[in-house]
Amino acid sequence: MLNLDTHILLFALSGQVTAAERKILSADDWSISAIVLWEITRLAELKRISVDLEDREVARVLSRIHTWPIDLAVCRHLRLLDVRGDPADDLIAATSLAHQVSLVTRDKRLRQSKKVPLAR
Repeated sequence: MLNLDTHILLFALSGQVTAAERKILSADDWSISAIVLWEITRLAELKRISVDLEDREVARVLSRIHTWPIDLAVCRHLRLLDVRGDPADDLIAATSLAHQVSLVTRDKRLRQSKKVPLAR
């Protein structure tokens, strides 16, 4: 299973992934941290993206993606991170650590981590 960060999920939904990302994404099932849904909602409210969570197709796609809760296990793994950024990215990275799922991200800071399992 793969853990997609917010931007990779949005790129995947809009068909804007690179060939390398497409290969990675086609190789396994997708999952997201619950914070990704919050980020998409906020970005849409701020009119930074045009994704409508009320759209049936968007809802159908999201319903097929496993969503990891922000639970005690994830929060405990926050302290193990060797890179820090915004709180949402930290929770996404900690989700990968807690559940041992590879993170798919373009975030340069997260990609420098020696601890977060990264999809390559």
